[in-house]
Amino acid sequence: MNNIYKPHLMTIKEITDETYDTKTFKLEFQDKSVAKSFDFKTGQFGEFSVFGMGESTFCIASAPTRKGYIECTFRKSGRVTNSLAEFDVGDTIGFRGPYGNCFPVDKFKGKNIVFISGGIGLAPIRSVIWNCLDLRKNFKDITIVYGAKTVADLIYKRELEEWTKMADVNLVKAVDPGGETKDWDGKVGLVPMVLESAKPTGKNSVALVCGPPIMIKFTLPVLDKLGFDLKDIYTTLENRMKCGLGKCGRCNVGKVYVCKEGPVFTAQQLKALPAEY
Repeated sequence: MNNIYKPHLMTIKEITDETYDTKTFKLEFQDKSVAKSFDFKTGQFGEFSVFGMGESTFCIASAPTRKGYIECTFRKSGRVTNSLAEFDVGDTIGFRGPYGNCFPVDKFKGKNIVFISGGIGLAPIRSVIWNCLDLRKNFKDITIVYGAKTVADLIYKRELEEWTKMADVNLVKAVDPGGETKDWDGKVGLVPMVLESAKPTGKNSVALVCGPPIMIKFTLPVLDKLGFDLKDIYTTLENRMKCGLGKCGRCNVGKVYVCKEGPVFTAQQLKALPAEY
């Protein structure tokens, strides 16, 4: 019988310093048979481990359309992530997954897609963005609204530049008031305000939102004003998850286990969850 808690061994192939406290790891499976058979869907997550220290839950930040590796992006915020931040290219970490449900990309075909994220919340959204861009002909207009506190807090800066140059992508990047620099070429304002001024249509559209809870709270009324239906607004919930298997009970909200029934939920589903969440 397989041990459900036993992680795969993964080698760090590349490290990108996104900000002063946030890194992205590009990882490859050491077991070639696992590398060949491994597959996941955008929106799923994994448990990334430092042996002797523990595990942390991150989304798989790369797209399933890109084979041979996976990526994770994390911010230094605790024992495990601080340890991960000390690792170098060539080092080994553990990975369990993929777990959870996914963004229903097939349902998005023929629709406009609006991606809305703040800070490190771009990590799970990035997976879907590249998934959709790699299958670009399946979708209509693609709009990306991304903001952070300051220019220094923006992650995936190289990809932001790449998306800016794409004729079939409308990227709106923003920083909070006071967070801009002299050469900043984006918007200044909070994400909900910037989204409202961008005015993406809610007709035949879906919206994917991920970021700080306060950002999501004030973004949902804007999406309603723009004509988006609650069932067409998706988000992903990663906080509070621990084991990934519905065993520890850390992520349960009422009768819902986020790690098993999520982490992807529609705004309509979130509205039905207990107020504690």
